[in-house]
Amino acid sequence: MDINTHIVQLQEKLQLLIKEYKQLQKDNSKLQKDIAVLHSEQQGRQQQLALMEQRIAAVQLTGANWNDQEKAALQKKIDAYLKEIDKCLALLHA
Repeated sequence: MDINTHIVQLQEKLQLLIKEYKQLQKDNSKLQKDIAVLHSEQQGRQQQLALMEQRIAAVQLTGANWNDQEKAALQKKIDAYLKEIDKCLALLHA
């Protein structure tokens, strides 16, 4: 193998590496944007959860009598919010 052939092969490999690097940069940029969106969603969910907890505390302080169906519906909403927050946290830590 002569030197020119070797140089051409190295140039081809370099071009391939540059192409892969640029794709990785694009992927990284997209993932960074996804992380920002997830952080925003997480903050929104945490605010919703805090609001719901405040509402629960207010209702408990007023001594309101909820029937079992209302309690179950509220618990279901709270559980759904908690699951969403857990999903966001898992995605952020992945």
